Amino acid sequence: MAARFSFPRICIALGFSDPEKLMEHARREAALGERFLEFRLDFLPQPESGVGLIRDFLKYHPDCSLLATCRRHQNHGRYTGSVEEEIQILSAAVDAGARAVDIEIESAERAVSKLSLFEGRAQLVVSYHNYEGTPALESVMRRMLRIPAACYKIVTTARKPSDNWRVLSLAKKHPKAPLLMLAMGEIGFPTRVLSALSGGMYTYATPSAAEGTAAGQVSARMLRQQYRVERAAPQGLKIYGVIADPVRHSISPAVHNRAIQSRRLAAIYLPFLVQPLQLRDFFLLADRLPVSAFSVTIPHKQKILRYLDVVDPLARRIGAVNTVWKKNGKWRGTNTDAEGIRCPLEKRLRVAKSSVLVVGNGGAARSAAFTLADAGAKVSITGRNADRVRALAKACGGTPLSQEQAGKEWFDVVIHATSLGMWPHVEECFFAGRIPGELVFDLVYTPHETELLKRAAAQGCEVIHGLEMFLEQAAAQFQLWTGESAPRAAMEQAAREALNHQDSLSSHKGSL
Repeated sequence: MAARFSFPRICIALGFSDPEKLMEHARREAALGERFLEFRLDFLPQPESGVGLIRDFLKYHPDCSLLATCRRHQNHGRYTGSVEEEIQILSAAVDAGARAVDIEIESAERAVSKLSLFEGRAQLVVSYHNYEGTPALESVMRRMLRIPAACYKIVTTARKPSDNWRVLSLAKKHPKAPLLMLAMGEIGFPTRVLSALSGGMYTYATPSAAEGTAAGQVSARMLRQQYRVERAAPQGLKIYGVIADPVRHSISPAVHNRAIQSRRLAAIYLPFLVQPLQLRDFFLLADRLPVSAFSVTIPHKQKILRYLDVVDPLARRIGAVNTVWKKNGKWRGTNTDAEGIRCPLEKRLRVAKSSVLVVGNGGAARSAAFTLADAGAKVSITGRNADRVRALAKACGGTPLSQEQAGKEWFDVVIHATSLGMWPHVEECFFAGRIPGELVFDLVYTPHETELLKRAAAQGCEVIHGLEMFLEQAAAQFQLWTGESAPRAAMEQAAREALNHQDSLSSHKGSL
């Protein structure tokens, strides 16, 4: 009889159609110290051949625990055989050494009598997948619990932020059930962290040098080091985050989690993909998790104001908020972008009476325009939307300029505050020709060296990278939320590591 084992917190999902690639990646993960791997046998042209791969792999890595899966195509897998044949393949996988098998609920219901094949030999994971959305889950749970299993895996697709709560709430509603609760897709990413921290049996990760088997998976290294999913969540864990669209490029989770770890706080910081029409729904999620505070970036800095109970006077005047927190049951907003823009400039020139061109008319541009106008600078505004440029210029007492007019003048400072040049569209630049400034400050920080800054440096301009602004505003956020001084050196190191990682990924994709 096979000994039962506790599921490790992270399972590396290996789905490859080439048997040699499957073994190559499995061995690489074992060499990196991973000890829980899923072999997706249905990805192989002949799933039966996976049994031999399991046996060969475990011969050299007996300390690894393997989960065998052979999902049928009717349930979004790739196996075209019958349920009986699926069970036979998984039983052979157990004979070869697999310690757990994943059988979708549809197959389990059709072969209840045959599931006894695994009793005492391997742990049974019964799984439910919904690739369309997140339905009412209580009826799903009742259906699942009719099948005796070591783990019940509920996987849906998140279409809106509150779907995360609907999935995660299963743990509170069924505290005695051994559950794995995940929502696929980038919107559902928070479940991959919070499920593991809130009692989920385990979570899935991508192999270190390949894509995963489901949307939203990230590397085990990120789950382990950045989000620390292998720890038991402490009582009173505070949840912070960033809301944006897109959000995948954000280095805020890397930076704030490093700061949290440096100060040994019981907290975690997550990325929340919130699409333009989903702000109200995000607040439903924030209240239920609950979220203590969050950063706000493109495209929500202005629209977020209507959902806040209290907004400080400067942020109200700017008309944009980048920092939100809850106090005494009320959502409050401020703008730390202002400090992030002012501080780097004051290190390099006297802002008062300097001439400044602000490129853009969104939340970051508004922060720059009002902050520098208040400091006594002569502010001009340009951008792609002439009406919004004129409105911002009128509001802050600046001068509106067309792109053509701006290109013909010269300024002490050019501040670029649009998304042009932001990853992944790194080749874009607002200026077609000469950049009309002595000092060029790009608020975009991904990539570190934007096309604008490359061209500005080649032109002989002094440049300020967006990372400086990012770190200033992030430090102010951290201090506001936690009451602790920001560990600036640790935050900067984390930011540079995250940017270098993004650059290496971009280079790797570009070479494929």
